[in-house]
Amino acid sequence: MKLTNKDKDFLERLKVLLINKELSIELKDDGIKRLVLRQNYGDKVERAFHMTRQGVRWRFQRLFNEIYVNAYLTVYWIESNFGTELRAKALEIARERIELRKRAHKKGFFDVSRREKC
Repeated sequence: MKLTNKDKDFLERLKVLLINKELSIELKDDGIKRLVLRQNYGDKVERAFHMTRQGVRWRFQRLFNEIYVNAYLTVYWIESNFGTELRAKALEIARERIELRKRAHKKGFFDVSRREKC
């Protein structure tokens, strides 16, 4: 699953709030482990993210406990079946793609049909 521009905006705002210690991320274990967003009460969260607290919680759950954790599950499955020898090659490809996207973005080139995708 790819990140949308809304996801990226959310993550950028979340990063600032985490750095400023206005929010925190903790590991919760009530039979099954998951990441939870703490200190997310009050109007500051709604103002910072321009959405309801429930919307913030939903997007956090989706990004951190679905997309992020599932990415590691995929890597774990592939590496347990094929070994870790491919990891360096995959990281090299990922770095190259990130650099290509950065260069294309600087030049103003982007695929309109993929504007919402990462």
